[in-house]
Amino acid sequence: MAFMAVLESDLRALSAEARRRHPAVKDAAEHAILKLRTLSSPSEISLNEDIVRIFLMACEVKTVKLSVIGLSCLQKLISHDAVAPSVLNEILPTLKDHAEMSDESVQLKTLQTILIIFQSRLHPESEENMAKALGICLQLLENNRSSDSVRNTAAATFRQAVALVFEHVVLVESLPAEKFGSGSYISRTSSVTGDVNRSMNNSELDNNFASRKSSLMRETATSSGKLGLRLLEDLTALAAGGSACWLHVSSLQRTFALDILEFILSNYVAMFKILVPYEQVLQHQICSLLMTSLRTNYELEGEVGEPYFRRLVLRSVAHIIKLYSSSLITECEVFLSMLIKLTFLDLPLWHRILVLEILRGFCVEARTLRILFQNFDMHPKNTNVVEGMVKALARVVSSVQFLETSEESLAAVAGMFSSKAKGIEWSLDNDASNAAVLVASEAHAISLAIEGLLGVVFTVASLTDEAVDAGELESPRCDYVPSAKCTGKTAVLCISMVDSLWLTILDALSLILARSQGEAIVLEILKGYQAFTQACGVLHAIEPLNSFLASLCKFTINFPNEVERRRYSLMITVVSDFRKGFPFPPRERTDINSDQRDNIVLTPKNVQALRTLFNIAHRLHNVLGPSWVLVLETLSALDRAIHSPHAATQEISTSVPRVTRASSGQYSDFSILSSLNSQLFESSALMHISAVKSLLSALCQLSHQCMLDTSSGFGPSTSQKIGSISFSVERMISILVNNLHRVLPLWDQVVGHFLELADNSNQHLRNMALDALDQSICAVLGSENEDHALSRSDDNSQDLESNETELRLLESAVISPLRVLYSSSQSIDVRVGSLKILLHVLERCGEKLRYCWPDILELLRFAFFSASSLLFLSFRSVADASEKDLVTLGFQSLRVIMNDGLSSIPPDYLNVCIDVTGAYGAQKTELNISLTAIGLLWTTTDFIVKGLSHESAEEKETGKETTTEIMEVISVSNKMDGQHGEEQTDNISVDINSHSPSANMVDRDKLIVSVFSLLQKLGADERPEVRNSAIRTLFQILGGHGQKLSESMWEDCLWNYVFPTLDRVSHMAATSSKDEWQGKELGIRGGKAVHMLIHHSRNTAQKQWDETLVLVFSGIARLLRSFFPFLRSLNNFWSGWESLLLFVKNSIFNGSKEVSLAAINCLQTTVLGHCSKGNFPTPYLVSVLDVYEVFLQKSPNYNGSTTIKVKQEVLLGLGELYVQAQRMFDDQMYKRLLTIIGLAIKQTVTKSDNCEAEPGHVPHLLRTVLEVLPMLRPAEHLSSMWLILLRELLQYLPGQDSPPQGEEEEAGEVSTSDHIPDVNVKMKREAPNDTASASVQKAELPSPTSSSAQEATVNIPSYLLAEKLIPVLVDLILQAPAVEKYIIFPEVIHSLGRSMTTRRDNPDDSLWRLAVKGFNRMLVGDISETTVHSGPDSKFSKPARLRIWKKVADVYEIFLVGYCGRALPSNSLSPATLKDDESLEMTIVDILGEHILKSPIDAPIEILQRLVSTLDRCASRTCSLPVETVELMPLHCSRFSLKCLQTLFSLSSFSDEEGNWSLTRSEVSKLVIMVLMMRCECILNRFLADEKDVGDRPLPTVRLEEVIFVLQELAHLVIHSDTASVLPLNPHLRSTLAEGSSGRQPHLLVLFPSLSELVVSREGRVRELVKDLLKLIAKELTLEKVSTGC
Repeated sequence: MAFMAVLESDLRALSAEARRRHPAVKDAAEHAILKLRTLSSPSEISLNEDIVRIFLMACEVKTVKLSVIGLSCLQKLISHDAVAPSVLNEILPTLKDHAEMSDESVQLKTLQTILIIFQSRLHPESEENMAKALGICLQLLENNRSSDSVRNTAAATFRQAVALVFEHVVLVESLPAEKFGSGSYISRTSSVTGDVNRSMNNSELDNNFASRKSSLMRETATSSGKLGLRLLEDLTALAAGGSACWLHVSSLQRTFALDILEFILSNYVAMFKILVPYEQVLQHQICSLLMTSLRTNYELEGEVGEPYFRRLVLRSVAHIIKLYSSSLITECEVFLSMLIKLTFLDLPLWHRILVLEILRGFCVEARTLRILFQNFDMHPKNTNVVEGMVKALARVVSSVQFLETSEESLAAVAGMFSSKAKGIEWSLDNDASNAAVLVASEAHAISLAIEGLLGVVFTVASLTDEAVDAGELESPRCDYVPSAKCTGKTAVLCISMVDSLWLTILDALSLILARSQGEAIVLEILKGYQAFTQACGVLHAIEPLNSFLASLCKFTINFPNEVERRRYSLMITVVSDFRKGFPFPPRERTDINSDQRDNIVLTPKNVQALRTLFNIAHRLHNVLGPSWVLVLETLSALDRAIHSPHAATQEISTSVPRVTRASSGQYSDFSILSSLNSQLFESSALMHISAVKSLLSALCQLSHQCMLDTSSGFGPSTSQKIGSISFSVERMISILVNNLHRVLPLWDQVVGHFLELADNSNQHLRNMALDALDQSICAVLGSENEDHALSRSDDNSQDLESNETELRLLESAVISPLRVLYSSSQSIDVRVGSLKILLHVLERCGEKLRYCWPDILELLRFAFFSASSLLFLSFRSVADASEKDLVTLGFQSLRVIMNDGLSSIPPDYLNVCIDVTGAYGAQKTELNISLTAIGLLWTTTDFIVKGLSHESAEEKETGKETTTEIMEVISVSNKMDGQHGEEQTDNISVDINSHSPSANMVDRDKLIVSVFSLLQKLGADERPEVRNSAIRTLFQILGGHGQKLSESMWEDCLWNYVFPTLDRVSHMAATSSKDEWQGKELGIRGGKAVHMLIHHSRNTAQKQWDETLVLVFSGIARLLRSFFPFLRSLNNFWSGWESLLLFVKNSIFNGSKEVSLAAINCLQTTVLGHCSKGNFPTPYLVSVLDVYEVFLQKSPNYNGSTTIKVKQEVLLGLGELYVQAQRMFDDQMYKRLLTIIGLAIKQTVTKSDNCEAEPGHVPHLLRTVLEVLPMLRPAEHLSSMWLILLRELLQYLPGQDSPPQGEEEEAGEVSTSDHIPDVNVKMKREAPNDTASASVQKAELPSPTSSSAQEATVNIPSYLLAEKLIPVLVDLILQAPAVEKYIIFPEVIHSLGRSMTTRRDNPDDSLWRLAVKGFNRMLVGDISETTVHSGPDSKFSKPARLRIWKKVADVYEIFLVGYCGRALPSNSLSPATLKDDESLEMTIVDILGEHILKSPIDAPIEILQRLVSTLDRCASRTCSLPVETVELMPLHCSRFSLKCLQTLFSLSSFSDEEGNWSLTRSEVSKLVIMVLMMRCECILNRFLADEKDVGDRPLPTVRLEEVIFVLQELAHLVIHSDTASVLPLNPHLRSTLAEGSSGRQPHLLVLFPSLSELVVSREGRVRELVKDLLKLIAKELTLEKVSTGC
């Protein structure tokens, strides 16, 4: 065990120390060590006193070291309870002896040991031991020889010992463990409010103890209690300057004794309140002592006069008053009276501060202040000590104005409050002067007094809140209802405190607030203002409330002049009189000079005061009543300051512009105040209704007062009053907006004042009233309260009726002021304003209106139409400008109704709305009104078709009668969609049940017919804009809602509105004047009128009617596109269709370009929209073709660009028509279509004087034809038409003639009867004469325009049509079916070849290039691939294929030999074009070599020979020329020759990678190798001959390049064995080569003689190449040089 080891160690140390001089101690220590080893715990040690006695023996030696060791070991033994209580009698004498020793360490050890004794179980229980122990501490404390550390330790030990004694008393006497009061003086927090709130925590505990005090009091009986009592009595005697008999102390410092007493009084309250002897000591001895010490009527000398002693006395008195005042009434009254008296005496400043600190402590502790006021001020026999304290504190505060250093003191007070707010202890500088110290001391006293007053204020506020929480007072949030006098204990207490203290507090706080500028102190005082004012409001203390409120308002705004101050004072008096029951007296009129300006500067104090005012108003809004007038006067002044350009905060100069102030950070004060100002009135929603009415009454009163003083002038006074009126009006609106949930009780009061303002003579006030009325009505009607009311009553039918009644009353009350205002006022501007308000109401809230529509329509009827017209109202055009404004405003309101309010209007008023709208459309005053009215008719129709919103009960009962009509509508919809009615028969019942129209069908049709009639009339209006809008709207309505109209309605629309409109507009377009109009006259320049320019497209009446006709055609097109299947089922629709075609035909021939295009588009839209769906019957399609054909037949009689454009549209229309309707075309219709297209081409190409045919450009019409031709690709069922189409196109290529003799017969052999039975069957079925065995060739029909086209094409310069036609032709031929394609292939190839030959005559044109490209495309894309797969089972006969290859060979032979690689004359071709032409030549050679001759084609051998011969002829051009001529040969010619030569080498070569060595490939290779050998031999011989002829001159470059190319290609050429078999070699050599397996170049043997001659050539490069070739020959003959190893 650690304790035992430590103890043994101490014994060894003791033994060692006593070894020489004290052997007895040594022996005893060693004996104790042996004894200790036999013990195991402290309890065993306590039973054996030998261990303790050895340490006592060591102490008895009285040497320092042994004493220190002995005392230390005693402390350890006592701490571990290893000492028996009986040994205490031996320990205390030893300690007393050691206390007398002079060594400081021994004395300190002695004190430590005594303290440990008090803390252990050796705590003295007898008076003797207790006295000895405490006496040792006092002996060392009072010993003059003791050091400071010893005395301090002794004082601390005595204090702790006393505390332990009384703790032991509390424990033994079983006193409550909790303390009944604060054990120490309450520290100050950062605010007085915090001090008050903290002190409230002990109130409940103290009250509980006071209520059970009599049952707890008892006499003490324990010894410990008696010991404590003896100690208390001795301490009291010592504090009084006497001697302590029990402690045997003759004297002690009174300060120390008093400090111990103060500690006991504050920490052991239960001991004094429960144990009677203790209470008697407190009452008779301690209180007497303190009373004697408090007296200052004699000179204070010595210790009694020291500040610390005075502080202890005052703190002890404070503890008695706070903790024992309930039991020591008389003594506390004496104490309080003495404290109050001390504040009046001429005491030292530090003494006064001590007293003020005590008084401040009472005031900030709500519990103490409450007890004091209850025990003294509310007790008639006692002194009003609380009132006295408050007056004493107020006197200290008011003394600041009499001080010579008042300003410095106030500044110091502000600094102290600021430091306190920051949590910093305020202090002076170390080097401060005496004057500064004096000022600081005075400021400290004033600060304490202010905090005390604020403590009283916050205590009253806290107690008031407690009364509210207890239910003794009503919360200020509740409505104030005057009731009986309050009887609650706390409430009565609060009222008594307010009545007795408010005036004194107000005077003091207002003085400090007026003189102080520091932010912290101002905030603290304003908090006090707010707390006390709110408490007065809750307590309904009227006079204190008004006084504090008036005082606070005084600090909000710095009024600029004395007049305002008088006004303000008068307002305070008025409010007070009204509170007392007197009516408001008439106000005196005060005028302000015109030179005075409202220069208001808001200081931070003003800003904080305003915030405080806002807080009070928010808190007390339900109890202010007439006091609102005072608040509103201040807020009005604030509003003027916020909006005044001359107002600013203190930090900003008034000379700074307003924009600068608004952008600065300091100007945020105005923003915050403005926000608070608004929030105050927004919070009216939380007020009781009576409070809101009081607030509104105050606003009305403020406005009335200013209205009485308002004159017609506009000086500063008038502007201020108008500003106040504006403030009142705005705040009334704000209140109304925030109380929309209960607006009805407030509405009359608010609107009545607005109407009164509207009747004022001042224009500004009238406008203000109208704006306010506008905002109010819109706010009320735009709220969600109506919807909420209905939603709340959905589940309760009884509430629904009452809510609807309430809503009806509300809407009527809200709208009725407009009618009253309009009817009662004779001012035009007021009437205009009322209509503007109505307009705004409809715009913002129209969709929410339910019950006020009759009132609104009545107002509109009264305002704009004749009073005698009840149902059908007519528009009256007025010239007066004011009445014109009324008309405009009336229409705007009507527009809002028609757009947004139709669903809310009763059905009976719909026809009135329609008629009025139509009348507005026909008026001539304002064009925009007419146009907008037409749009409103469209909106109305949309609403009517969709159904009225309110369904009548009669309609529900007649649901069965409307079933037939509903089924009719359903069938109409099905027909419009191209469906049969039977498809939805099963769903009819479901549709009928789900379809519940709001109005019956008859009424709906009547309304729609009414709209159509108005639109038809407006469609004939003389104003183009009006009629165009009406016609557009008519067709948009039909197009948008046609599915919902019945058949009878459609027939009525077509025969009564659509076709009559078309007839009338067409007639007007044909008969209107063509004279140009002049625009509106703008002025006069140079004596001539200047007119506005009008666009040429609409500067005549006819052009504008044409525009209208275009709209009619567009509308009809839309109808036909949407509803043609349904319309076709109507009676006599065919006659209508014929009429439409007649109109279209006349418009195309006689109308303008726009009209013609619109007419064509009308037909096109219909055809294209329904042909693809199969909804357009053939007769209708034929009729459209008839119209187009007639136009193209007669179009040559018409000239001009318009006709050309129309023709283009017709041609494009034909193409699109065929694309969409090709399934409907048969052979005859297709031929007719081609005839129409050919007719257009004929008309174009035969017109040589066509102005549009610019040089080098195709005419526009032909461009359109070229666009249309790809669209005419025959469909599958029209495959026989391919030949007709392609031959028709071939007619327009240059030099086209009939096929050569025999070709027709060859073509006849291409029968398809054995190969395409499906096609044959199809043709058999479609053939008109059932000639099933006819071949494709016999089925071809001649084109009706072929001969004419051949004649016509000659007139087209530079083959422009052919250039554009060739790509189209090639595309079509590649898309054609296989049979028709290969029938027409020879003709196409022949035509392309003729076009290619135009290169010689026209090398600059693009025709030959396009023909070459087209020829290549056909060869690569179709011919070669098809012939590859041809065989015995092919669908094409051999003669047909032979015919194709003959044409191909002819084209290659003619074009390559005669037109490629030639020097053709051209002056306009650029180098890039020449390069492209050369590339094109190379491409055609590549295609011949790579795609034709290398492919496994089925061409006969003679064709192959011709193609190879063609290549050889092209390759021989260079070598065939003499050396003199070859130098003149262009480079591209030589390159072409080399290209052909390279192709020959390629065709004869063979490589192992080639896996497609076919029979055709072998035959071609054999043909080519013989031709190639001959050509190579010729080239080599020509080179040798030329080299001899030129002598020393160099050979031409072309010749040298040719021979080098040949030698290089020969070296690389490898041929197939089949190819080598045809070489002209010796049979013996052939057999030798056949036996060898390595020879692959036998062709070199054929050229060996010629190569041998080249060995002697002058050209080194040639010799090297020949050398290499000879080596190859030797290798081929296996004659390589063999190495012998030498």
